[in-house]
Amino acid sequence: MKLCKRWMIGLAGMGLLAMVGVAHADTRATQRANLDKYTPYLEAPVDDFTFWTLYKWQLVGPQKVVVWTTVKDAYLLTVETPCPRLEWANGIGVTSQQAHQVSRRFDYVTMANDRCRIEKIEPIDTARMNEERRAAEK
Repeated sequence: MKLCKRWMIGLAGMGLLAMVGVAHADTRATQRANLDKYTPYLEAPVDDFTFWTLYKWQLVGPQKVVVWTTVKDAYLLTVETPCPRLEWANGIGVTSQQAHQVSRRFDYVTMANDRCRIEKIEPIDTARMNEERRAAEK
């Protein structure tokens, strides 16, 4: 009986830590700090990019999300305002109206039962970003 009670308390504690981690990740301050990490590596805006799959994503502002199409290719997407559900999305998708091309004119970031048109696409120079981070760690 005592073992079961300890296990339940431990499980509840881990759940609380997980919720705190999620709440911290969703704060505006955290989003801004994450955006600041990418800003020095932003390249000139483009009209579209090649898209086969969404490797991962990170919310970096109320209307901004970084998407990785591969381990090495990342883009900062800015979506139309308002896009209130983006900040609370557990997962997103990206439409591709033209064969494996995401365009700022025609495509959307999707979440749950909502979608927001992509207004701006900025490639991130991930090679330079990773190189500078490795150099700073030495």
